[in-house]
Amino acid sequence: MENDKKAELASFLKVIPPVEFCCVYGSSLHPNNKDKSAMVDYVLGVSDPQQWHSENLKMNADHYALWLRLLGGAKLITQVADEIGVGVHFNPFVTWNDRLLKYGVVRMDDLISDILNWKRFYLSGRLQKPVQILADNLDIGNANSVNLRSALSAALLLLPSKFTQEDLFAKVCSLSYMGDLRMLFAEDKNKVKKIVQGQFDLFKSMYNPLIQEYEAKEFLRFSSYGNHQANVSQDCGVSVTFSLVSSLPPTIKSEMGMKLGENKTVNESVIVRSRDKAAKCLQNVLRRKVMISSARQAVSGLLAAGGVNAARYLGKKMEKAWKSWR
Repeated sequence: MENDKKAELASFLKVIPPVEFCCVYGSSLHPNNKDKSAMVDYVLGVSDPQQWHSENLKMNADHYALWLRLLGGAKLITQVADEIGVGVHFNPFVTWNDRLLKYGVVRMDDLISDILNWKRFYLSGRLQKPVQILADNLDIGNANSVNLRSALSAALLLLPSKFTQEDLFAKVCSLSYMGDLRMLFAEDKNKVKKIVQGQFDLFKSMYNPLIQEYEAKEFLRFSSYGNHQANVSQDCGVSVTFSLVSSLPPTIKSEMGMKLGENKTVNESVIVRSRDKAAKCLQNVLRRKVMISSARQAVSGLLAAGGVNAARYLGKKMEKAWKSWR
C-alpha cells in the first residue's frame, strides 16, 4: 500500500480511543481500487472493550452513540458481543474524512486465542487474507504466522494432488466461508475469486515463505512459476498428511480426533490412516465452526448495531449478492 494511503487510513486512529492493534482489510487493499465511496473495513484490538466503548461514546456523540446510550451503552455492547456473538462488535456506516468506514472491536485476548487456536474461526479467517496493519503493540503480525501455516496446511489437505497457485490461494481464502450462512443469500457468489484475483500478489507475499519451506520438504512441487496458473503438485501420502494435520491448531485437532471416534490425539499416526478421511473430517469441523460463528455474529449484529443500521448493511450485502447471481 502506498505510504500516503496508509497514512490517511491510520489517521482515523487519532479520533478514537487508543488501540493495541489495528488493521484494514477488504477492497481498500486492491491495488487498482480508486473508489472512495467503498466502505473501508477496520479491526481494532483493545485490552478492555467495555472501557474502550465508554470512551468512544464520549468522544463521538453521533446518532449511533445516542442509540447505544438508549440501549444501555458500552456494557450492553460488550455483553452482546461476548455472550451472543463471537467477541467482536461491528459498527458500520461510520462517516469520517469523507469516507465510509466499518470497524470491529475485539478484546486482545480473544483475538490472540482465535489466531492461535481457531476457537471461533472468525477473525483468524480474516487474518488469513491480506490485511494492512496500522498499529501492532503486541506483535500480532508475528503471531499470525502460526495462523498462516495452519491455513496453508488446511488448504493443502482439502486440495487434490494437482492444482494451480490461484487454486491454492482460493482454497485458503474459502476456509472461513465454508458453512457461512451469508454465502447463501447475502454475499457475492464470486467473492473468493474476486478477492484472490484482486490481491494475488499480496497473497503471494504472505504465503511464499511457507510455500518455499513446504517445497524444500518436498510436500509441493512447482512445474511453472510466476503467474496465477502456475502448476503445483503435492505429495498426498500418509506421512505428509500427518505433517499437515500436525500443523493445524490444537482446537481443530481435538475436534477432528473426536469426530474420528478416537480417544487418542489426532497427531498419532493411528488417526491419520487416510488422507481422504482426514480431509473430509477437517472440512466438516471447519464448516460447523464457521456456521455457528457466522450465525451468532449475525444475531449479535442485529441486536447491537440497531435495526436501521443492521437492515441497511444487510441490504447492501444482498444487493451485491443479487447482482452476482444475475
